[in-house]
Amino acid sequence: MTKPFLSARPFSRRNVLIGGTALASALAMPAISRASARPVFAHGVQSGDVGPSSGMIWTRVDRPSRIMMEIATTESFRNARRLAPMTALPSSDFAVKRLLEGLPSDQDIFYRFTAVDLSDLQASSAPVVGRFRTAPASRRSVRFAWSGDTAGQGWGIDGEGMKTYATMAGHAPDFFLHSGDTIYADGPMQDEVTLPNGAKWVNAVLIDEKRKVAEMLREFRGQWKYNLMDRHVQAMNATVPTFFQWDDHEVVNNWSPAKDLSEDTRYAEKSVALLAARAGQAFHEMTPISYTPAEPGRVYRAINYGPLLDVFFLDLRSYRGGNSRGLETELSPASQGLGAEQTAWLKRALAQSTATWKVIACDMPIGLNVWDKHKGEMRVEAVANGEPGAPKGRELEFADILRFIKTAGVKNTVWLTADVHYTAAHYYNPDKAAFQDFNPFWEFVSGPLHAGTFGPNELDGTFGPEVRFVKAPTPEQGANLPPSMGLQFFGLVDIDGAEGQMTVRLMDRADQELWSITLDPEPAA
Repeated sequence: MTKPFLSARPFSRRNVLIGGTALASALAMPAISRASARPVFAHGVQSGDVGPSSGMIWTRVDRPSRIMMEIATTESFRNARRLAPMTALPSSDFAVKRLLEGLPSDQDIFYRFTAVDLSDLQASSAPVVGRFRTAPASRRSVRFAWSGDTAGQGWGIDGEGMKTYATMAGHAPDFFLHSGDTIYADGPMQDEVTLPNGAKWVNAVLIDEKRKVAEMLREFRGQWKYNLMDRHVQAMNATVPTFFQWDDHEVVNNWSPAKDLSEDTRYAEKSVALLAARAGQAFHEMTPISYTPAEPGRVYRAINYGPLLDVFFLDLRSYRGGNSRGLETELSPASQGLGAEQTAWLKRALAQSTATWKVIACDMPIGLNVWDKHKGEMRVEAVANGEPGAPKGRELEFADILRFIKTAGVKNTVWLTADVHYTAAHYYNPDKAAFQDFNPFWEFVSGPLHAGTFGPNELDGTFGPEVRFVKAPTPEQGANLPPSMGLQFFGLVDIDGAEGQMTVRLMDRADQELWSITLDPEPAA
């Protein structure tokens, strides 16, 4: 694959001038533009969903523009290939993203965007540059990070910024897996928050869209633009691909078809379905998530990251039935969390995977009780229903999946999640479970990245989870601790290229290793 990439016509000043168009001339001679009139890339660049021969790239400009794109395998862009330009228009809030294909595996890819103002072809931007490394085709070591929950509970960009992103970037992961609650569309912010000790938390950066709940499309877009204003987020995005999934706060807390906003005075728009549609559009516009032509808004997908790793992204939001007490004894549209089509896809994808490790990125934990409290009623928000007996409600889907993994002989599955705003390691032991028709497995919990810290949650015994490690606020510390308290968490996963072992480390934002374990892979049957 290297040859087609490098044999493409190189990008050079001579080649631009050969085109002879005013647009090309504007790109070739940006010095003639007045700086104040030039387009601006205010939110940096992003890459995502990178595989052995492809990857998505993203950027956003501040006005209608023609976006010129180059890619290269050297930082100097000496061997650059120019791509067909794309147009940034208000219909996508001036954001563009592109799937790069035919890339060489295990190769640094550098990409560069330049914008030309469509209303003034003499006005071109300064370039903005990013890079990522494609997945390996052979057995080399792989490192990635995961966490969730960004800019929640009123804690925004303070003077230090979203520091956990800088800590993660310091480990130079191949990619970052964002496990959901990527924004807090339902979490308005204030300029200042008085802390229990009398000190002030100051949201040094704040925009109008963060002062109220998001209802209109432009407000959902604004939630994303706010996070992308943080210097640590921009710096990591420029060098580390992010693989996104979503959860509830991208729309509204604990959203499902049963969500009732009739008494929530913050919302003039009461239709959760309409809010979810607007939030979904913003999510796909503002992230480098790959798209599926048959279902453009789909979030669940699999990404092959070489022979050692496949990542399977689940979506527990888009297809769930309404939150309820979760005591249904038969699986139905009302009790589902994943839905029949997604469940069937996951089984097929797991059975077909030849990777050593199968990481299942689940946006909510399996065995922790997470509740949706509504008018005094405790509804199931995640999977567990608080009853440690036979599977009921959404537990039925997961019992079916876990049984399939066992009977199909799928080896080396590890579950990663976030959502609960603390970090933990859970070992699911069938010998201690009410439902026992599954092989033991690990679930690792991380987060928040930059949000309030809570927990820990109680366990449900249906699948026999055991807490092997937990780090959460103490009763004396209380709940909704700000990021300045230091209880912000992420996980690091290293897969050794020679032996195939997986080492999982639970980390905090000060880069302290809190706990770790090394797992040996089971040989394929």
